[in-house]
Amino acid sequence: MRILDKYILQKFLTAFFFTVLVLVMVICVIDFTEKNDNFIQHNLGAWQIITEYYVNLFPYYANLLSPITVFIAVVFVTAQLAARTEIVAILSSGVSFKRLLVPYLMGSFVLGVATVALTGWIIPYANKTRVEFERKYVKNPYRFKGRDVHMKIGPSSYAFMESYDNVNNIGYKFALETIEGTLLKRRMTAEAITWDSTKRAWRLSPQLVRTFRGQKEVLLSLPARDTTLNLFPKDFASTYRLSETMTLPELNRYIQQKIDRGSDDTQVYLSEKYERYAYPYAIFILTIIGVIMSARKSRAGVGGQIALGFVLAFVFIIFVILSRNFAQVGSLSPLLAAWIPSIVFTGIGLVLYRVVPR
Repeated sequence: MRILDKYILQKFLTAFFFTVLVLVMVICVIDFTEKNDNFIQHNLGAWQIITEYYVNLFPYYANLLSPITVFIAVVFVTAQLAARTEIVAILSSGVSFKRLLVPYLMGSFVLGVATVALTGWIIPYANKTRVEFERKYVKNPYRFKGRDVHMKIGPSSYAFMESYDNVNNIGYKFALETIEGTLLKRRMTAEAITWDSTKRAWRLSPQLVRTFRGQKEVLLSLPARDTTLNLFPKDFASTYRLSETMTLPELNRYIQQKIDRGSDDTQVYLSEKYERYAYPYAIFILTIIGVIMSARKSRAGVGGQIALGFVLAFVFIIFVILSRNFAQVGSLSPLLAAWIPSIVFTGIGLVLYRVVPR
């Protein structure tokens, strides 16, 4: 790297980490004021709150805001360089604008790689502790409210429950069906099914088994017994922020399990997966837009350019939130929803590159 590259790269990364620190600290203070009553109610100590919650909340928000903080840092650094006429001097010395972008792109590449590692493996581990803390001390006790639950638990096996008590791990009006093609071959029913945590098996109340052989039906009564199924209490546990607690391999396995079972809530997890891939690209394109917007000295000064940077950054946030909501309700493909903000801002970047004088 040239001295110029090191100079710009150092300023860019320093401004980025400072922006992250300031914004996330402000968010943590606001979060503390909102949740302080919950902390007092459960008589939590400062050390427990900090180590179990805020230490894990900080990287979560740092990553969540990374495209915005990168954009703000780029605008801040470049606007300062332009205000001190350093960019004019750089371009007058024969350095092209494309060459000027190189240290910024190097910085965005480093941050993009770090984002992939953080979102794929590191932050999910921190989120496990944070989300569990929220469930225990902030959220109301979870109760499974699903009715008439029907899920696929094998290639031709389907489980049915009228209701499930997640506190005592008891399912009521249980049925296990074997379906081959479109034909029902076997149906076993029981009044209740209870999870035995010591045996890690289900305890079935007395069952009635109906086996269909052509036009014939065979009835069989069985006493209470233990059995194993591809069904677990965690399938009825709280899904509050569950996707955020999974590493990328865990998320992929969970999505495949959802698809195999024919679940209708896979959009939430697919959105989370695709957003993890889209974020590094968003950092890259917002870096370029930030340099284009702020590389020229403005009459509004550095403050005006930074303010404009904030506006565009929050427009990006709005696009992300809207796209995610549309994907989760099934109105939009999760893959398309994750990439729409980046696609839109790529178009904005191309227009600005052609229109904005440099």
